[in-house]
Amino acid sequence: MDELQRLILQGENDRVDFKQRVRQPEKIARTLVSFANTRGGVILIGVKDNGTISGIDPEEEKHTLQLAADFYCDPPVQVQYEEVEEDNLTVLKVIIPESIHKPHFAKIKEDDWRGYVRVKDTSVQTSKMADKALAMEPEQFEPLPLDRHENAILLYLQKAPRITLRQFMQLANLSERRAYRTLVKLVIHGYLRLHDKEKEAYYTLS
Repeated sequence: MDELQRLILQGENDRVDFKQRVRQPEKIARTLVSFANTRGGVILIGVKDNGTISGIDPEEEKHTLQLAADFYCDPPVQVQYEEVEEDNLTVLKVIIPESIHKPHFAKIKEDDWRGYVRVKDTSVQTSKMADKALAMEPEQFEPLPLDRHENAILLYLQKAPRITLRQFMQLANLSERRAYRTLVKLVIHGYLRLHDKEKEAYYTLS
């Protein structure tokens, strides 16, 4: 089995995304930013959501992608391209390495830039505090396996539907900064999902 088929069979996940076409730079910028802010990833252009190869004109797609990477991402996101032929159809493999210049922001509209991270198969918008946490050096995050504070959140959420930053600070007797970094680490590693559209942000099990 070749590399392209292997990626398609895995389906969309925290490191792989399918796109049939790329027409709007502001939309693809969110995906580019989410991979750069998390652990890197691959976008397969010319592949439908169900994994069917539809093929594309790679030069046309590269133009929109480069526009997105250079002008709709701040700081610009580094991307690499590989063209893969399959059954006389071309798939563009777009490789986004994990960035050393986190956090990156995607331009939604004029003067509106937002951060995203990749959680499972979705680009999730971050809060301002998460953006600060992303700017920390990766080695500042304690490595997995989980410590007792992280396990305490997961145990708590097996019984309760959600937890807020304040609740976790009280539960674990941690400072706001330490508690927040712990929550962000669990979001980035796919354990928790951040919901920050409400008045007060909260977290649930992924």
